[in-house]
Amino acid sequence: MTLVKRNRKASKERPPPSPSPASGTGTPTDEDELEDYIVRRFPYLFERLHKDSRRRWLASKRFLIPITALLTLLLVVVFLPFDPWIILEQAGVPHLPELELARFFAELGKMRAALPSMDQFSGVEGFVVGSQLAQEGYKATYPVVIVPGIISTGLESWSTKPEHRTYFRQKIWGGMSMVGHVLSDREKWMATLMLDPETGLDPRNGAKLRAVQGIDAASSFIQGYWIWSKVIENLAAINYDTNNLWLAAYDWRVSLWNLEERDGYFSKLKSTIESFKKLEGRKTVMVAHSMGSTVLKWVEAEGPKFGNGGPSWVNDHIESFVSVAGTHLGVPKAMTAFLSGEMKDTVEINPAGAYILDRFFSKKDRAKLFRSWAGSASMWLKGGSAIWGNVTHAPDDPDGCEHTGLSHGQFVSFRPHPDGAEAMEPGLGNMTVDEVSAWVLEHTPQAYQRMVASNYSYGIERDDERLKANDRDHTKWSNPLEIRLPNAPSMKLVCVYGHGKETERSYWYARGSYEYDEAGIADAPDATCAVDSECTSSRPPLDMPLARRSWIDVGISDERPETPIKIRNGVKFGEGDGTVSLLSLGAMCAEGWRRPRWNPGGIKVVSYELPHQPNYNLRGGAQTADHVDVLGSTPLNELILKVAAGHAEEIQDRFVSSVREYAKRMQWDV
Repeated sequence: MTLVKRNRKASKERPPPSPSPASGTGTPTDEDELEDYIVRRFPYLFERLHKDSRRRWLASKRFLIPITALLTLLLVVVFLPFDPWIILEQAGVPHLPELELARFFAELGKMRAALPSMDQFSGVEGFVVGSQLAQEGYKATYPVVIVPGIISTGLESWSTKPEHRTYFRQKIWGGMSMVGHVLSDREKWMATLMLDPETGLDPRNGAKLRAVQGIDAASSFIQGYWIWSKVIENLAAINYDTNNLWLAAYDWRVSLWNLEERDGYFSKLKSTIESFKKLEGRKTVMVAHSMGSTVLKWVEAEGPKFGNGGPSWVNDHIESFVSVAGTHLGVPKAMTAFLSGEMKDTVEINPAGAYILDRFFSKKDRAKLFRSWAGSASMWLKGGSAIWGNVTHAPDDPDGCEHTGLSHGQFVSFRPHPDGAEAMEPGLGNMTVDEVSAWVLEHTPQAYQRMVASNYSYGIERDDERLKANDRDHTKWSNPLEIRLPNAPSMKLVCVYGHGKETERSYWYARGSYEYDEAGIADAPDATCAVDSECTSSRPPLDMPLARRSWIDVGISDERPETPIKIRNGVKFGEGDGTVSLLSLGAMCAEGWRRPRWNPGGIKVVSYELPHQPNYNLRGGAQTADHVDVLGSTPLNELILKVAAGHAEEIQDRFVSSVREYAKRMQWDV
């Protein structure tokens, strides 16, 4: 029986069926009569089925493939950088004047030329800063090496396993191909991006991702969304090219140890800089963004697993080091991402968007993915309560927080949740950074706990002899509070970062009931974890891992003018560049590295703060100080070009925030 293909108009014209003598009940028995009966008695059902059939046809290959091919052809023609008509003629395609193809392509060319560029939407024009400085006499002087931040470098597949061959040399992270992979097969895409939980290297499913190489590796994330391209364009305007400019791309998922173990990253970085000095006769200027600001110790460290540069290598080969929005002391959102797969960006979307996000890429999935990336654990908060505050106060608390219970020192706070579940468990109250770090580790899989303990350290070291000994302990090298700067008195260190954009600083959390967790997390009240030793949690009875649901409490908001700390959707806001807290961006530059304990070579340190002054463009315009968009700002590009051109002395301290006051409140010596 066919319902959905029947013409409803014809059905209406057909006379109603007469009662069947066989049934004697007025209920039709013939198939056609039954169909008409349903149409007459249940018109809504018929209409619904009819619409479903049209939807199925619109989603069918017979409709999608021709439409996709046509749209692709039009887009290719519009955005081709050359005239397709010339290619057709060279290929021997006969000229067909009656079709007027030349006129057709000419019109498409005009349409393409009339389309606005992405620069117009972002408010940042390419080459402007470099062209202006070139006219003023600035020119390429020192070779430049760019070190991108986390998630900036594109990752492409190099697996030849049959199930992964369709991905070969395609970007799994970055580029429009990534969007296609996510939409077509999210599970496979996620499994390809994950790392082995035990080794932190390639997963056992045969996936094999490697960093895209060359200038394009981190120029843009996807088409039209630039990252380093504006800096590169302006450097090119003062005569930089691939002979004196190198982008040191890396796989940001793996730990720093595995970067050398698997890819030889630091050895290659060291070799490239040495080659620049041999060819150019000059030292190198390094420009690092965000997480990329932690590479120098690995390059100079002696040993077969490191760069093996030696104690004088940095002084002999690095002219200046520019740290752009460096995550020196960690990022608050890194803690919540590992705990519950959340951050400000995920809790601030509207309820409909949050529902779609959780259905498509749930909190549990996000947390599982983050926990497999050992590299991102380098951005956990460092220094504990000595840097980030205690339960009563924090260095960056605004005036009026005293005795209010709103201090940022309470990094995670709790309240009973409206669903009736207990928000507190025995011994669990409002927590400082020290307590949160242990709590997160206690409630993560054992493999992840071991990975963190074997790769990272998050404390503060005040003993000079132990700081010297840490030169041989790679677990300390991503924490500037536990190592010393290189002995490089001739090098200049410039910390440049934005200020004036509200930034997540601490959180309200809620806890729910226990549920089975396939990751094997033992979330029990007696779970213990010693961060400075092998860190593993006990397993619950019967080997049934139970995880207690935790989430940012989006029901808490307080944005009244008289409230000292703004709270929105469970996130407490402080100062920073929209991603990284001001304490992490500036405390080491304003105070820590100006002390001989952490800077024994007397490296000159300059802090250069950029006030956030956005316009209404998509990316904030030329005066933005956003964590990523700042790479296109005029002040930052001017600073980088001046340092690269040998005019670093023009860059002097510039403070627009209270970071020096905040830094004085930290416990550097206690």
